Amino acid sequence: MLELIDITKIYNPGEINETCLFENFNFKAEDGEFISVVGSNGSGKTSLLNIICGSIPVEKGKILLDGKDITAMPEYKRYGQIGRVYQNPSMGSCPDLTILENMSLADGKGKKYGLGMGVDKKRIDYYKDMLTPLGLGLEDKMNTLVGSLSGGQRQAMSLLMATMTPLRFLILDEHTAALDPKTAETIMELTDMIVKQKKLTAIMVTHNLRYAVEYGTRLVMMHRGNVILDKAGEEKQKATVPDLLTIFNEISIECGN
Repeated sequence: MLELIDITKIYNPGEINETCLFENFNFKAEDGEFISVVGSNGSGKTSLLNIICGSIPVEKGKILLDGKDITAMPEYKRYGQIGRVYQNPSMGSCPDLTILENMSLADGKGKKYGLGMGVDKKRIDYYKDMLTPLGLGLEDKMNTLVGSLSGGQRQAMSLLMATMTPLRFLILDEHTAALDPKTAETIMELTDMIVKQKKLTAIMVTHNLRYAVEYGTRLVMMHRGNVILDKAGEEKQKATVPDLLTIFNEISIECGN
């Protein structure tokens, strides 16, 4: 279980544009949950992910993983148990390396490197078997530079690479936002399959309300650093896009838009 307890996050402290985003903020993710997080710009969605991953520090509060305090744990150590896929497909892979080399790097995450070859040829068939179900033909392009692939192909690779090693959590930061509709659907189906097969706890930030409604086991809406909607189980299954739009409209009126 992942817990954020009494988190306070202040941006630009002591400056004229100081902003307190979170104040005594609490959030809990139970094992096996697939949480979709929506909200207006500036609501704290991405900051939530960054705090979980250790990308940004907090002024106050604790982050607990199975009861262990990881608040001071460096970001790179947290990635031993957390996989993250970003909005920009280029952030999850190395463009100047081939598909084979990229997957070999991901396969070696957390392992000690010696002076041997960086690519284990015995693993090539395994990588191809991982790529084949995507239906993108990547299994036949193992020696192709990743930088020459389309955004959708790179994002599919990023998702696979982020989950190649044993993980507990998958963090998805608007990972379909930069893709065309058809490719986004493919990536969402792949995401759902991976989360279920590997029994991961996943937190997905998205602006696509339909994805938030259709995928996952829990739906959270944020506004100004607070959770204003939290639905799970049957309540989540009954949620609709018009329901969410109604709340967004109410927020917009409240903010004077």
